[in-house]
Amino acid sequence: MLAIDVLKWPGVNQAFIFSFLLTTALALVVIPYGKRRKPGTPVSWGEAMIGATFIFAVLFLAFGVVPHQWIDHADKNLGWRKDKPLLGPGGILKAQSSGGGFPFEVSYEALRDIIVIVIHAFYIGLFMFVAVWWQKRGLAQPKELEKSTYGRPLVRKT
Repeated sequence: MLAIDVLKWPGVNQAFIFSFLLTTALALVVIPYGKRRKPGTPVSWGEAMIGATFIFAVLFLAFGVVPHQWIDHADKNLGWRKDKPLLGPGGILKAQSSGGGFPFEVSYEALRDIIVIVIHAFYIGLFMFVAVWWQKRGLAQPKELEKSTYGRPLVRKT
C-alpha cells in the first residue's frame, strides 16, 4: 500500500490553509450570531467595542495575514520568482521574445500577485454578503395567508 502524506505535497502550505479557513469561518460566524440577536436591539458601549475589535481582527487577517501567507508560500515553497517564466500548458504563454507566440512575457511572480488579488476579491465579496445579510435580517416578513370571503385567513386548501 502506498502511503501519501497530503501535507507534504509542494502545493500545500499549512499556514496559508489554516489562516484562510480560520478567517472565512470568523467572517461567517456573524450569521449565527445575527440569527440569535433581535434586530433593533440597542447596543451597549462594551458590545460595540467587542464588535469593533472582532471586525478589525477579521479584516487584519483577511487583508494582511492571508495574502502574506500566500506570498510567503509562493516565494519560498513553490519558487515563483520574477526570473521564472510562466509558459503555460504546451508553451502557449511563451513570449515572442523567446520564440513563442504570446505578445509579452509573464512570470510566476505575476501569477502570484494575481492570486493575491483574487484572495482580496473573495474577502471583499464575502464581507459584502455578510453586511447585506446583516442589514436585511429583520426585513423578512412572513408570507400573508390567503383570506376567505369572510375575511379570515385560509389555513387549509379546499
